[in-house]
Amino acid sequence: MKKYVVVTGGVISGIGKGILSASIARVMKECGVEVNTLKIDPYLNLDAGTMNPNQHGEVFVTEDGYEADLDLGHYERFLGKNMRRENNMTAGQVFKSIIDKERKGDFLGATVQMVPHVTDEIKSRIRKVPGDLIMIEIGGTVGDIEGEIFLEAVRELWVEEGPENFLFIHVTYVPYLRVTNEFKTKPTQQSVQLLRRIGIQPQMIVVRSELPIEENELGKIALFGGVERQMVYNLPDSENVYDVPRIVYSHGIHRKIASWLNIEIEERFEWNYPKSFAPTRVAIVGKYLGTDDAYKSISESITLCGASKPEVIDSQCFEDMTDAQIKAELRKYDGIIIPGGFGKRGIEGKIAVIKAAREEDIPILGICLGMQLMVIEFARNVCKLENANSTEFDPSTPYPVIDLMEEQKAILKLGGTMRLGAQETPIEEGTTLYEAYNERLVYERHRHRYEVNLERFPDLFRTPEETDESKLRISSRATFVEAIELPEKRFFVGIQYHPEFRSKVGRPNPIFELFLTRVREKRRIQQ
Repeated sequence: MKKYVVVTGGVISGIGKGILSASIARVMKECGVEVNTLKIDPYLNLDAGTMNPNQHGEVFVTEDGYEADLDLGHYERFLGKNMRRENNMTAGQVFKSIIDKERKGDFLGATVQMVPHVTDEIKSRIRKVPGDLIMIEIGGTVGDIEGEIFLEAVRELWVEEGPENFLFIHVTYVPYLRVTNEFKTKPTQQSVQLLRRIGIQPQMIVVRSELPIEENELGKIALFGGVERQMVYNLPDSENVYDVPRIVYSHGIHRKIASWLNIEIEERFEWNYPKSFAPTRVAIVGKYLGTDDAYKSISESITLCGASKPEVIDSQCFEDMTDAQIKAELRKYDGIIIPGGFGKRGIEGKIAVIKAAREEDIPILGICLGMQLMVIEFARNVCKLENANSTEFDPSTPYPVIDLMEEQKAILKLGGTMRLGAQETPIEEGTTLYEAYNERLVYERHRHRYEVNLERFPDLFRTPEETDESKLRISSRATFVEAIELPEKRFFVGIQYHPEFRSKVGRPNPIFELFLTRVREKRRIQQ
């Protein structure tokens, strides 16, 4: 029988259910269990593709081209396993499937209801997730209206599959009231009671807090939560999220799970995560500043290389600066990353930063839109194509060096219609890109609609034999330009794909490793 660990949340959202689920999954994997994960998102979107990064954080792209919530990025990085569309379920997917079946007459005239039709659809999707142990994280908090049907579905599954095959973990937050110098456990007690009213009794409670909680408070949580004291764990804030799997292992949570579910495990744990971070000053010049998670995978790719967390700075702030002011500002940093994005806002600031970094020979990596802007900047300022641009930002530009991909021109819908997922990415030998990968062919994930207009502007690019510094070098080309560079610079590389989505603990994407090598070299020279 399959075994299930269901992780629910209480009190507030954003307390780390995804990190905990990913950490438990990694520890169980290390102990020899075939683990898989499922993130349930109760929102009505079909996927995360059209969601604003300022509100929801980055959109994570899987190998098979699915646009997911950023929690799937945590699962990939921690578990060391590529996620697929089957690892994410949204309310939108469930309801659309139900309506499509009803329109086809699949329900044979029955009145279509939340129970049993919607719950049956949810249970069917859960059962299809491959693996011996399935970690199910239900997004949001207990009490959210949109999450109730998913809680009912897993309750029904618990009955049908047998209680011996289920373990419910409830993750809550205990606030510290500084005025009275005490932790307040009442919200956690009420959250567990609400879960029990739904028909789910958690077997384990994980208490998140800013500071360590004293024993008597944990005992109170166990008493009022109806669980054994040894099944209540306190996980205070950690400076390094990659330390959480080790903490989970040190608490013996994996043994409690194995015992409850009658799973045989091997007592072992190897975890090659970054324990310290070399001081580096890397800036992500972005436009989504509403949340720290907007560039999550890029930021994590940097830290997985053992470097300091990059700083996200607003590209718009450079639009009113002179060239001299921009260069003075960029001298504070050892390296620059221009990330992906959509829309015209902040674009000219990014282009100005690219120009300054190129002239000052500051290591710079352009990702997706970042690469396209590197081409635009070079066309304008080196090749003297005045007002060169992308048709995304200026449809009437005289020099559309970036244009909509041909197959995209007939597409009207936005959701799930970009070039998505892992694609063949051939690499030219003798390039900076080849130095990073040391391979002629890799598979990298894409998420874009626009491409370099090579057919109209071939003179922007040098041939492999040329050394003309007034032209860019193409270091990867598939059906379109995948990567450009200036090999004579310390590091000036633009890539159309998203390497950040393939970084994992112990295996950061090679392009970030080489970028940071050049960043550190620059830092040492300056010191």
